[in-house]
Amino acid sequence: MKKALIIIAVIVAAAAIWAVSGYNGLVSGEENVKSAWSQVENVYQRRLDLIPNLVATVKGYAEHEQETLEGVIEARSKATKITVDPDRLTEENIAAYQEAQGEIGAALGRLLAISENYPDLKANQNFSELQAELAGTENRIATERRRYNDAARAYNTMVRRFPRNILASIFGFGQKGYFEADTEAAEAPKVEF
Repeated sequence: MKKALIIIAVIVAAAAIWAVSGYNGLVSGEENVKSAWSQVENVYQRRLDLIPNLVATVKGYAEHEQETLEGVIEARSKATKITVDPDRLTEENIAAYQEAQGEIGAALGRLLAISENYPDLKANQNFSELQAELAGTENRIATERRRYNDAARAYNTMVRRFPRNILASIFGFGQKGYFEADTEAAEAPKVEF
């Protein structure tokens, strides 16, 4: 009888240690994903913060490009309205966020393209510095998105693996969404000479 109680106590203790360890691992994984998401938002915010300075610089040189300037401002406004709660990092929420950020990227591309028509603007040191900062920020965005996807992949793997998936379902740990490549990225660009 005494041996049976000791065996049962050891089994219960081992199960409790496993459950605590598994739960803490899930919490750590989820916090890593949230942290990575925060970094993604930070670099996108940096880009949003650069836009007013870039638009103001271009506005001084390209007065009749009002439509392009308004497009950038409108895209920035839309993007600031879309946020994703770190507890709801679903594929759909990330896709909506990515779409709004993609509109900014397209608008900025048009804005930078018009600089080709204005040699004085291209020569402006402030514009050149802003353009370099924007390019650096775009690189940071790509890096942080990759890091987020890595953290989400590690977490999703943890949530889906047996036997931790049992704890994940009991405590409500769900999978996180990923950043996906643009659908346009799958198409090769047309090069004409």
